[in-house]
Amino acid sequence: MIRTAIPALLLTLSLAACSSPDADEQTAAAEQSQAAATEAAEPAPAEPAPTELAGTCDDTQAQWIIGKAAGEKDIEQAKTDSKSGAVRALKPGDAATMDFNPNRLNVILDDKGVATSVNCG
Repeated sequence: MIRTAIPALLLTLSLAACSSPDADEQTAAAEQSQAAATEAAEPAPAEPAPTELAGTCDDTQAQWIIGKAAGEKDIEQAKTDSKSGAVRALKPGDAATMDFNPNRLNVILDDKGVATSVNCG
């Protein structure tokens, strides 16, 4: 009798270990999975642009410098007129970063120092 009881007991225990979890546990796990999937699918709220990238430069107010031999005072006046936070004068062959700064005025000069164009960036 003990010989037949031990295998039956082992069979019962192994079947109990393989049984599915309670319905409440399954429901909670499914809800948690669904909430995580919904959260991952929603786009993150857009953050406002930093004020330094908002861009206050208005190059139309500095067009007067084009055609002038641009001295340091003229370049500073163009910066003030365009309401820029920064200004750079670029001659042919000058190294310049390629970063875009909407608050910076670029004064493009020719070989003789005459302004040929102005733009923000």
